[in-house]
Amino acid sequence: MASPTQQLHELGQSLWLDNITRTMLDDGGLQRYIDDCSITGLTSNPSIFDNAIESGAYDAAIREKGAAGLTGEALFFELAIEDLRRAADAFLAVHERTAGVDGWVSLEVSPELAYDPEATARAAAALHAQAGRKNLFIKIPGTAEGLPAVTASIAAGVPVNVTLLFDADQYRAAADAYLTGIEQRVARGLDPDVGSVASVFMSRWDKAVADRIPDTLRDKLALAVGGDVYRAYREVLDSDRMQRLATEGARPQRLLWASTSTKDPHAPDTLYVGGLAAPNTINTMPDSTVLAFADHGEVGEPMAPDGGDCDAVLAEFAAAGIDVAALAAQLQTDGADAFVKSWKHLIERIESQRSSVA
Repeated sequence: MASPTQQLHELGQSLWLDNITRTMLDDGGLQRYIDDCSITGLTSNPSIFDNAIESGAYDAAIREKGAAGLTGEALFFELAIEDLRRAADAFLAVHERTAGVDGWVSLEVSPELAYDPEATARAAAALHAQAGRKNLFIKIPGTAEGLPAVTASIAAGVPVNVTLLFDADQYRAAADAYLTGIEQRVARGLDPDVGSVASVFMSRWDKAVADRIPDTLRDKLALAVGGDVYRAYREVLDSDRMQRLATEGARPQRLLWASTSTKDPHAPDTLYVGGLAAPNTINTMPDSTVLAFADHGEVGEPMAPDGGDCDAVLAEFAAAGIDVAALAAQLQTDGADAFVKSWKHLIERIESQRSSVA
């Protein structure tokens, strides 16, 4: 019998690893995830690199690059791009076999540029060119300020992972930004085949309301929001706008479930994997969640294209005093602030390590 992760893969969902370290590249850890757990892509973020750098795994590289005069952000991007090139190469066969649908890795643009769309788009183009890998996304937050950079990057042919999305409205805005960029390429006679994913964060929903709701609603909000998002995704896929662009050679922006590790110790550790199983989507998971699902995960019925009972469950939360739309906005704002904080901490870590190993 196929493993739970293989069953998800056969359902049509891509499983990506939300982690990267030089150690796992060197010791074959990433390849084992590919071979044993059906992993077909990878995401990264500043906190992941921060923890890896703290471990000392990058000391030799930091010493070498620091001696060459690299500091701060420039030093970090050199380290990260070296790793992500290797990861991209590990997934290249998947990328080519799926004609570019799968087999991607992601690198985040500096969140300190978040309120400057033009600077973000320039940085995205420069990082993608520096990496030199066709299966590398640049992560841009799907905030009001970030969405114009998404459109500009897609129009320039830069693949984008639109991150920091929380609800259906934010997803629709990200999809619109992507489609607008593709329409600009079509109008200019350019190839409209530019990859993109829209990353919707899940577990933070249940954590945010844990102390404000009755026990009967515990750990139900994220999956209800997910049902609403998935319904919106299917509507975008079926829309006249997407169908028109498909005839020009464009491909859909795929939906990616992010932040899928369970925060409630009393809830199943695979809650946001089994509950978000759906074809033509992606679930990116930290190591512990991948291994948990591979060990004891269960694949049931896929998500309902019409959202299933999401409206009824969301109505229960509204009756309990939870303003879901307002919470989505707050989660996005808090997430953007946390990204900046993590980024600053990462750069401070880089500089500290550079000084200590010099």
